[in-house]
Amino acid sequence: MALLLEGGLRVLRWSPERYRAPAHVYSTRRTVMLDCYPENPRGYFDVDLRDPVVRARYEGEGMPRLAAVAARAPFAVEVRYNELRFRDAPLGPKPPGVVRVMLLGDSFTEGQGVREGDTCARRLQGLLNREGGRFEVRNCGRRATDFPELFQTFESLLAFEPDVVVHAMVLNDGARAPAFEARQQYLNDWIVDQARWAGPTAPAFGFFDSRLLAFAGEGLHRWRVGRASTRWYRDLYGPANAEGWARTQGYLRAMDERMRARGGRFVVMLWPLLVGLDRGYPFEDVHRTLDAFFSGAGIPHDDLLPVLRGRRPSDLWVYPVDMHPNAEANRLAAESLAPVVRALAR
Repeated sequence: MALLLEGGLRVLRWSPERYRAPAHVYSTRRTVMLDCYPENPRGYFDVDLRDPVVRARYEGEGMPRLAAVAARAPFAVEVRYNELRFRDAPLGPKPPGVVRVMLLGDSFTEGQGVREGDTCARRLQGLLNREGGRFEVRNCGRRATDFPELFQTFESLLAFEPDVVVHAMVLNDGARAPAFEARQQYLNDWIVDQARWAGPTAPAFGFFDSRLLAFAGEGLHRWRVGRASTRWYRDLYGPANAEGWARTQGYLRAMDERMRARGGRFVVMLWPLLVGLDRGYPFEDVHRTLDAFFSGAGIPHDDLLPVLRGRRPSDLWVYPVDMHPNAEANRLAAESLAPVVRALAR
């Protein structure tokens, strides 16, 4: 049987699925950034660093090493930051008669790998104003931001008079108790799939190399990484991280209370991780825990899991090893959120 399986894998020319890693290049003043990818499977990434004219333009803005990046990840999306390092125009006083909506979050909100016009913030603004009104939606996402940094960012937004603050929450946003953080050793396989990053050269098989052993080893490795990552996300909102989960609840309650006290509103849009949506989503229990908390605390929330359930996750990813929401996922999120925001802004 083993020989038959080995022969079948050789006939099929099977090898472990690997992708070259994306790159992220900042200008020296960190006002411009490029999310760079090795391939452009959907033709979506609109900056081509193989073009010397394009490279020269970004080098003129203080971006180093572009020739080296272009050699391995030439297809890019541009991100421009304001003085507060938000992916948006400069922030100032709220114009008279405008309903200001501010989206708070991490890389899902900022729009990693997504063109500016396709981000949830821009889509949401278009939807709100299409139905009448004067809505201004500002993108206040910062990648790699969790609690307590998210709460600190929220506090800084209050100076800009938001009428509605939307926390676009991702399951890894929760605060972490020091003991929980110290003992966790996991590979975050459900947002950036480092397990499938290729090394400097693609693996080559000789005649006597066993594809069956490689296949089994690949499956075992992915199972271990998946189990560890899944457990980590679940534990973040359970007894293993009781102190951190309590602090997360405190931050969310405080954000809601602060907005109500100012005459505004706070709402949470809950992103599912983009895995298993079509065949047994692994974090149903986490969503139930969070939905129960929001309902009990009286915090308006929009769980996107019902919106995205049943869809093939790869259709919603930016890139095969970058599982951030792509333009389609951002569109669906904005369409779900728009009626919630409109109702709160009345």
